[in-house]
Amino acid sequence: MSLGKIAHAADRIRSNVSKVIVGKEDIVDKLIIAILTSGHVLLEDVPGTGKTLLAKALAKSIDGEFKRIQFTPDLLPSDLTGIHFYNQKLSEFEFRPGPLFANIVLADEINRATPRTQSSLLESMEERQVSIDGTTHQLGKPFLVIATQNPIEQQGTFPLPEAQLDRFLFKLKMGYPTNEEGIAIMKRFMANSPLEQLEPIIGVSELEEAKAIYTSVAVSEELLSYMLAIVEATRVHPDAALGASPRSSQALLRACQAKAAIAGRQFVLPDDVKAMAVPVLAHRIALRSVQRMRADAAEHVIQAILAAVPVPADAPLVSRS
Repeated sequence: MSLGKIAHAADRIRSNVSKVIVGKEDIVDKLIIAILTSGHVLLEDVPGTGKTLLAKALAKSIDGEFKRIQFTPDLLPSDLTGIHFYNQKLSEFEFRPGPLFANIVLADEINRATPRTQSSLLESMEERQVSIDGTTHQLGKPFLVIATQNPIEQQGTFPLPEAQLDRFLFKLKMGYPTNEEGIAIMKRFMANSPLEQLEPIIGVSELEEAKAIYTSVAVSEELLSYMLAIVEATRVHPDAALGASPRSSQALLRACQAKAAIAGRQFVLPDDVKAMAVPVLAHRIALRSVQRMRADAAEHVIQAILAAVPVPADAPLVSRS
């Protein structure tokens, strides 16, 4: 597979998902980027905005297995990973895999589970494996966790710690549809759900090929320095109590390469960095107590940094890659 075929595959996925989801092309693109980069996505929005429907449509489009987990305070880590149970007929223990053994896993209302259960996701998200009773089990490929949380209702929730937030490539918001999109949604779902007729348009093997070559997208030294300057600026910003980690710069680089790949380009542009900086970095910084009152304060900090950090000239972007 070439970089041009990655762009064609992304167009096919985007077109297929649009048969179910009205609008939200930018969100769909970021989910495709997350699959390419082996990242994970945190969707934060109120109920009823189509988060579950979007995850199901994406899973069907890539012919992947979809599992949904409703996170509750009594959910146990074994409810995610699976258990060994004793088979009386065979007189031996057998492994019964949990819902994490799927290609796309929707962790619905992840902040309602206890920290113990939330931490059980860390190994699976980072290592693509789970350890049960001393035995390591590899997860499927691709493996994408789409976690959701309601930003309005905080009673009975357990906020995600910084260590787990850092495992998510993107933090996104679906948002309400426009008036025209709302009418289109009502018309589309008037008779029945178009999700039932959705057909796969790309195989898992094609995705694995794409994941293997998107990193060939060229990035100049000037752009690498530009990305690092943005990340380092989060560590000295007066409103930030904790800046972005070195993992953040790696995530920003991979996201920019994947964004260029699905656009059919062989090199990264400064516009790619600007487009990826907020969804990649905003949830990875910790704000001072005074700033936490604003829900979008972190996004404003990253936008202010983007406005302050000089953009490199575009002349050497390709020649020095």
